Amino acid sequence: MKCDFCEKKATVFLTQLVEGQMKKVCLCDVCAKERGVTDPTGFSLADLLLGGLPGGPGTVTANTSQVAPGNGKKCVTCGFTLDDLRRVRRFGCSDCYATFSEEVAQMVRGMHKGTSHIGKVPEGLMAQHFRSQRIEELRSRLDQAIASESYEEAAGIRDEIRNLDEVVS
Repeated sequence: MKCDFCEKKATVFLTQLVEGQMKKVCLCDVCAKERGVTDPTGFSLADLLLGGLPGGPGTVTANTSQVAPGNGKKCVTCGFTLDDLRRVRRFGCSDCYATFSEEVAQMVRGMHKGTSHIGKVPEGLMAQHFRSQRIEELRSRLDQAIASESYEEAAGIRDEIRNLDEVVS
């Protein structure tokens, strides 16, 4: 991708919520340094999109308060609110994870059966697992049949075990 301000190769990619809209900017290293992107305290993507440099004309001053109207929580680092998170379904920065951890946990509990991901079972693995369990059960029954000298029952169980083993092979 190319830089939005010059035609050099972009190495810095920024995304921010500005007035309810997702804005994306691609910058090369030189343009990123010129616009203060490398200074984590003084950069706002809104400033860049509106044409200003941090501290220069056209700069939009960020509200640094931690209380947002309505819900009361706001990320100190990026200014993202809980309403922004619900609307955009993305975090503004890595600190948002800690800021909104309780609310996100409640959202996840409401969407899913649990809060931890167990994963899916690969195709065929469950059948193999059930077959293994069945063979274990049959071997236990075979041992009991041999101990009780029920040889005809033992032969039937042995044949069933062989059939299940052939399916695996």
